[in-house]
Amino acid sequence: MDMDTHNIEELEAQLKAYQDERERIKQLMGQIGGSSDVKRDKIVNWVFIVLIILLFTFDIARHFLHCGNIPLPPLFSIEIGILLVSIKIIWMINRQSKVDHFQFWILNSIEFRINNVSRQLNEVQSSIENAGIEEKKEK
Repeated sequence: MDMDTHNIEELEAQLKAYQDERERIKQLMGQIGGSSDVKRDKIVNWVFIVLIILLFTFDIARHFLHCGNIPLPPLFSIEIGILLVSIKIIWMINRQSKVDHFQFWILNSIEFRINNVSRQLNEVQSSIENAGIEEKKEK
């Protein structure tokens, strides 16, 4: 009966440790890519889209409607459009590097856990073998 109580307590401790770790991972995920980042990403995307559409509209108005009162040089809108697209690409690369870092951290954590479980399994296996050898010696 004492052994069953010990096993139940051990399982409860492992469950609590698992729940604590799960909460910690949730918090980390929220810091890296939480809901505030999604909102900010949408705002940044819309700003880029609006700026590109405005530049495109000004350029179309100048060339097809022959509006001469737009104060931009002829190639300026193309240059600004290329600059905006370049900034967006750099920003996307930065975001992807954060995601890659987080994935690496998760994989590294999983590998650490697997190695830990493997070591514990080897210890249990060797203790079982040692117990079997001792029983044979006693007989």
